Formats: sequence, structure tokens, C-alpha cells
Amino acid sequence: MAVVLDGRTIAERIKQNLQRELASLSGKPMLAILSFQTPSSSLYLRTQCEQAVSLGIETTSSAYPTDTKQELVEKILRKWNEDPKIHGIFVHQPMPSQIDPQRVSAAIDPRKDIEGIHPQNSARRFFAKARIGSCTALAVMELIESTGVSLEGKEAVVVGHSEIVGRPVSMLLLDKLATTTICHVGTDKAGRLEEHVRRADVLVVAVGKPHFIKGEWIKQGAMVIDVGINVVEGRVVGDVEFDAAKERAAFISPVPGGVGPVTVMMVMKNTVEAFKLQRG
Repeated sequence: MAVVLDGRTIAERIKQNLQRELASLSGKPMLAILSFQTPSSSLYLRTQCEQAVSLGIETTSSAYPTDTKQELVEKILRKWNEDPKIHGIFVHQPMPSQIDPQRVSAAIDPRKDIEGIHPQNSARRFFAKARIGSCTALAVMELIESTGVSLEGKEAVVVGHSEIVGRPVSMLLLDKLATTTICHVGTDKAGRLEEHVRRADVLVVAVGKPHFIKGEWIKQGAMVIDVGINVVEGRVVGDVEFDAAKERAAFISPVPGGVGPVTVMMVMKNTVEAFKLQRG
């Protein structure tokens, strides 16, 4: 039976450290959030703003309809880039289909990019030089590190290759000397996803499909980090069959209450880091 990793406890520890750090700083960081009017984005926005207020981080947010044009998004980002009171910029993903996420990433001032998605910051991540990285990827690593298990030489499998989870997580796992494989839709179409999952000592899943990874695929004693958030019949569930997987895994993160709370706190931590960098 797996140890269930409590993301709320880990998030609270990060928050306490941030409170001490913020108390030692002169001035207050300010976070600007751009989101779109969907149920999941609205919930995430509310959680982000509540945590920011509780830490004393100032926020400004704009929620736009899902038919918003690319030009308006870039106009808002330029305004925030030029505002010296704003230290961190966060854009909710996924974005509506008419908006090009790569253009959005490039439009953010790299000094204020708290997701590490600007091309300059992505390059720094590739060379293990980034001080600010993907909030979700960093949250995944916090959960892994909370187990005390060394990643050196472990077989790590990442299912999903998005720019804000799969790719940055794979880089962070490589930095810890894990032997890392990235699986994606091509792996699944080739019928080889199960074989990769079965050999994973550490499995990170971020595909956005409920119970996509079967519990019986999990290697005995593996660590499973489930990033997926899906709503099924009014319940929030992950990408992994949790009940079956926890019978085989040594550690597993739940949904909800796993990666999510830690990700929100990494948004706050990266905002503070951006504030410090801009203050020199």
C-alpha cells in the first residue's frame, strides 16, 4: 500500500518559509494574472489570489472571454511589462485555440516570467541555469523530494510533453541523474505506452485524460506523481487509476490534494524570486 503524498502539508511548509522571507524584504511583490473565463481557470484564479493575499503579495488579474483575440492578450502583456509595480506575470493555460501560446510566451518580459516559458528562460532551463521555472514542474519535484528517495540512476518516465509540465519536468529529472523517458501521443499510437510505464521507478503523468494510466501497469514499489485534473460526474480525478495504483506503488500523489496546492505555492515563490531579481 502506497504512502499518499500530502500536497497541502508540503505547500504549507513552503508558505511558512515564504512568510519569513517576505518579512525580511523591503517592499511588496506584485503578481499579474491573465486568465480566461472557464470553470477550471476561475477556480485556479480564485485560489491563486487567496494565497497571494494571505502572504501579502499584491495581485492584479484580468479574466477574458474564450473568444478573446491574440492582439488584446499581447496588448495587456505589454502594459504589464512596462509597469514597474508588477514583478510577476502568469498566464493561465490551456489558452483558447485562436491564441498562439508561443507568441504569448515570447511577449512576456523574461524578468517577469514566473512560469519560465519565455524562450530565454527555456534556454536557461536547458542548461540548468534557470532561477525561475515552470511552477507545476517545480511542484512535481517538491513532491518527489519529500519522499527522501534519491533519483540517481532511477528509471523515470514522463507521460505528456507539454511546455509547462512534461518537458520541464524531464529536464529537472535529468538534472537529478534519473534516466528519463518522455512518452506522448506517438508512444500511445505505437502501442508502447504500457511497456514504458511498467518499467518506471518514477512515473509523472500529465495528459489530462481521466484514469488514462491503468493501476495494473504500475511497477511494484514505484513512485507515481499524477498532475492530471479531470472532472468526471462532478468529481475531480487524476490521469492515473488511483485506487488500483496505490496497491502497487510505494508513493503516490492524490488528485485533488497532491500537485495542485504545491503548484499554487510555487507561483508565489517564483513571484518573490522575480521581485528579488528585479531589485538586484
